Amino acid sequence: MKYYATGRRKSAVARVWLTPGEGTITINRRQAEQYLTRTTNMKFVVQPLDATDTRETYDIWATAKGGGLSGQAGAVRLGIARALLRINPEFRPDLKAAGTLTRDPRTKERKKYGRRGARARFQFSKR
Repeated sequence: MKYYATGRRKSAVARVWLTPGEGTITINRRQAEQYLTRTTNMKFVVQPLDATDTRETYDIWATAKGGGLSGQAGAVRLGIARALLRINPEFRPDLKAAGTLTRDPRTKERKKYGRRGARARFQFSKR
C-alpha cells in the first residue's frame, strides 16, 4: 500500500510516497544523505518519523523541484508528515507538537520599484 502527500516550502514542491519497508529515504532517485549534503537538512527531513517512532517502518520515495536544498528538505518534511497522517490519524498530536504539520509561509519578498531590492535603497548622494 502506497501513501502519497505533497509538501511545499519557499518555492520548492515535493511529492512524497510512503510504503512499508525498512526505512530507506530516496529523494530524486538518490539516497537522502547524498542528496541533502548538510546534516541539518537530513535531521529536518527525519523529524516527523522520529516524532512518531516510525523511522524503520516505512520506505520514503520523494521527488523535489524548485528552490534550494533547504527549501526542498522542508517540503519533503511536510510531505512525510502529511503522508503519516493518512496512514494513521492518531499521529496528529505528536506531529503537531513537533511542528511538522505547519506549512512554513515565509517566501522571498518581491522587489519594489525605485529600489535595489525588496527593501534596500539605492545609495543616496547629497551632492
